[in-house]
Amino acid sequence: MVRLSERLQNVADLITPGRNVADVGCDHGYLSIYLMQADIAKTVIASDVRKGPLSKAKENIETYEMEDRIETRLSDGLSNISKGEVDCVVMSGMGGNLMMEILERGKTVLEDVKELVLQPQSEIRGLRHYLQDNGYMIISEAMVYEDDKYYPMMKACKEQMNWDQEIYFIYGKILLREQNPVLHQFLLQERDFYVNLYSELCCQSPTENVVARLRDVEETLKYNNEALELIEAEFAAGMERKIK
Repeated sequence: MVRLSERLQNVADLITPGRNVADVGCDHGYLSIYLMQADIAKTVIASDVRKGPLSKAKENIETYEMEDRIETRLSDGLSNISKGEVDCVVMSGMGGNLMMEILERGKTVLEDVKELVLQPQSEIRGLRHYLQDNGYMIISEAMVYEDDKYYPMMKACKEQMNWDQEIYFIYGKILLREQNPVLHQFLLQERDFYVNLYSELCCQSPTENVVARLRDVEETLKYNNEALELIEAEFAAGMERKIK
């Protein structure tokens, strides 16, 4: 069986078994292959906008003798996937803005899609806002630390979400509520980084740019502190329930 990175393994674990999956931006196809080998996906369309990676994905699919079970397509996002072909769309390893563009352009295809599994590399806050604004509910989240980087990911379904605190969009409500240890590690590192940055900025001449940057850092530290307090409050509540 193909061996996935921890990041892709966690993406695979978020997918509901038995789905017809579109692996958008499949790169070399390892996630698509694993989904079939592990009997997670019913069918897989492995698509990529780039001919090079898609050609490599085809080679890997043939190596693992999956060419009769995984279809490869050259596609810009969901443009070459028809309505009703898939009920799960997976996107990983691309920026959040690109994901939002793909979702926006593919709304007709998404009418029959039951779940989205997304692992954005950036613009995570904006992506969470986009999901809520477009009638999606984030129902599961995960986060891994791999190769000195943090990778949050989420599963969303078509249902209205009403997150009411900005820290939920920044850090992930479910990650916070579950006291995710990787998120906790990230928050501690983020706090140390911005505390040091704040001290450095305070030593500089108060130019317009420096003052603006100080305000940004203060806001980040405010949200960071709220998130850490929430995790610690959830931990304390959990300990109290165990004692009872």
